[in-house]
Amino acid sequence: MTAMSWAARPVEDTPPAVTEARGVRPSLAESRGARSSFDDPESFGAVFDTHFAEIHRYVAQRLGADHAEDVVAETFLAAFRKRARYDPSRATVRAWLYGIATNLIGKHRRLEVRTLRALGRHGPEADAPGHEERVAVRVSAESLRPDLAAALAGLDRRDRDVVLLVALAGLSHEEISTALGIPYGTVGSRLSRARKKLRVALGGVNPMLDPEEAGRG
Repeated sequence: MTAMSWAARPVEDTPPAVTEARGVRPSLAESRGARSSFDDPESFGAVFDTHFAEIHRYVAQRLGADHAEDVVAETFLAAFRKRARYDPSRATVRAWLYGIATNLIGKHRRLEVRTLRALGRHGPEADAPGHEERVAVRVSAESLRPDLAAALAGLDRRDRDVVLLVALAGLSHEEISTALGIPYGTVGSRLSRARKKLRVALGGVNPMLDPEEAGRG
């Protein structure tokens, strides 16, 4: 399913402004005004226009570009259908969308592991013939270098979610807690456990810099 395929769905399930790419001010999606854009289907395109590229990049880095379009389309469709549940006092639109995308990525955990392992084996410049390798070549090497990708493949999915929401999305612990619906302390414990495993896999090298820890330093 692509983003444009939403137009084929029943009217009540389809965000018109998304499928028709109507120009709505992006600022609506970054403030409490996002509440009104969620309530008005015709204005929902502001959310899509503002966040599509970032969410697509995140999903592509985890699943490969070949699969990102369908998952991102599903993310925004789910956001549109659940828009009445969005509470701007609890999370930004950006963090909420990352939570939806991450939960959908969880349905493709085997694909993600295969993609990460392929990138770890061959790196982003390899001219490998297999499908997994072709997918891996299209994953961003700037965020997921081969050794880190291979190490990430060995993590529990829930720990990997937290690590990558920090490393790729730059979300705070509080944002991750809200986005994934888990306690704040659980975010810290999962991140700590994941970082220890990654450090061992990478030969003692710090795999990532937690922005919250950097701020305290």
